[in-house]
Parts: sequence; structure tokens; C-alpha cells
Amino acid sequence: MKQVGKEEGVRTTGIPSKEELEASPGYPNREALERGPIVVIECVQDIPCNPCEMACPKGAIRIGNPITQLPVFYAERCDGCGRCIPICPGQAIFRVDITYAEDKATVSFPYEFLPMPKKGDMVQGVNRAGKTVCEAEVLRVQKPKKFAHTAVITVTVPKGLSMEVRSIKQKP
Repeated sequence: MKQVGKEEGVRTTGIPSKEELEASPGYPNREALERGPIVVIECVQDIPCNPCEMACPKGAIRIGNPITQLPVFYAERCDGCGRCIPICPGQAIFRVDITYAEDKATVSFPYEFLPMPKKGDMVQGVNRAGKTVCEAEVLRVQKPKKFAHTAVITVTVPKGLSMEVRSIKQKP
């Protein structure tokens, strides 16, 4: 993995840097993002974990042995189903669709807070550090039993922020 400055990165701040994310084998390239809805795996630390590999019906995520390896993402196999999103214990998997509209994209992410937002709610889109970066509209709230009590929220955001927004704050 590419080296980053002392002040950046998951080991010093707990937040992966752009360089760490882009160097990760789970991060899709621009061409893959432009094909339509696709997952983005922001797992940059070697930890013993593999539920995402087992959840993917298309074999788009591979960890192998030992299970401490970073997930390798095969973008050409991903159909954007998102089954891997709620199963990730590190909440490090998202679905991004930059093809949603000319000026808007969608971002889907795991959400485990109450109250649960509702479709049509206007919320604050926040980045990996929890800083508000834009207004977002809740497009969909999914919480089927197979998601193990983790909801998946989909919001619309300005297209240029689709790789930044990773959760929401509800307005008071």
C-alpha cells in the first residue's frame, strides 16, 4: 500500500486517507463507477474478517486464506445488489451510483441509529470524519430481517460528493 504522510491515514486518525482508499484492492476505478451502481469497499486494514465474501452472490469480493487479507473487489462481477453492505461488521462497504442523474448521485450505507429516517427526509450528508458536507435527500430505507437489524439508507447527493458522503445526520 502506498505510504501517506504522518498526519493522515487510518493508523493515525482512524479515518482512511484518499490515498489509502485508492490503493486498496477493494476500491473500484472510475470506469467501473461510470457503469452504474457499484459497491465501494473502504476496508484498508488487514483484520480477520470475511462476511462480505460470503454475502456476495456474484463472487465480486474475494478474501481467501488467510482471512486477514484485504478484500479484493472484482468490479466487473458486481451488479450493485448491496447484500454485502449490512453484513460488514466494520461498516466499510457502500454502494455508489454516479449515473443516477446528471447532477446527482446516490450513496447507500449501513445505518444503526434511531430515529430511523424516512423516504423524502432532508438530512445532512456527512463524510468519513462525521463533518457535514452537503444536504441530502433520503431516497430509500431498507431494513429486511436478512440484514441482521442493520438498515441500509440510500440518499441522493451532489454527484461530486458521491465518494465523500458516507452517512447522514438528521436535522434537529
